[in-house]
Amino acid sequence: MSNRVSRWLIPAFSAVVIAAFALILIIPGSRVVFQNVSDAHPYILGFIKFGLLATVGELISTSLRARRWSAPVYVPARMLIWGIIGVWITYMMKIYPNGVSALMTSGLLPGGDSVFLRALFTSMTMNLTFGPTFMAVHKCTDKWLELRAQKKGKAGLRNIISGIDWYGFVSFTLFKTVPLFWIPAHTITFLLPSSYQVIMAASLSVALGIFLSLKK
Repeated sequence: MSNRVSRWLIPAFSAVVIAAFALILIIPGSRVVFQNVSDAHPYILGFIKFGLLATVGELISTSLRARRWSAPVYVPARMLIWGIIGVWITYMMKIYPNGVSALMTSGLLPGGDSVFLRALFTSMTMNLTFGPTFMAVHKCTDKWLELRAQKKGKAGLRNIISGIDWYGFVSFTLFKTVPLFWIPAHTITFLLPSSYQVIMAASLSVALGIFLSLKK
């Protein structure tokens, strides 16, 4: 993507996506329709929410790191990958709350009928089990696209695995962002109605992308 196109296309696309979701949730009539469609077609909406919002997060974080409007390589492929991840996360966000609720009801977890503790236990369980797997897979897809763009050797599994900074992944992503960002953020997410949980999770990727870019 040329610099001239990037200067107007990236901010315009990001603004339109964020504004569209914001308006849908602000306007009462569209909010009801959105909730009904999300309940009826959770995986399709999960694909759309993550495909758009998480891609916007990547565009913003890439631009902040470059200090100019800039896009990562293979944006359409990233959007597709995020959409597939969105379906995966939608599936998991149904499993974990139901599992935690069953354990609390049976007394295998404390808290009884506490809504807050149910959200906290769900967030902790998901982020300490599924979270690292999901983030590792996403790191691998990022590296795969990066190697394809560089055209340096074969973008095979060995080069993908060896090209990732796993120490940084474990020391920062797992040991810092999971307890300090993801667990608190997803606790809030699981306090929301189920129809809004996936869009909240997708929106968090925008916030985290900005946070990581500012840190760098």
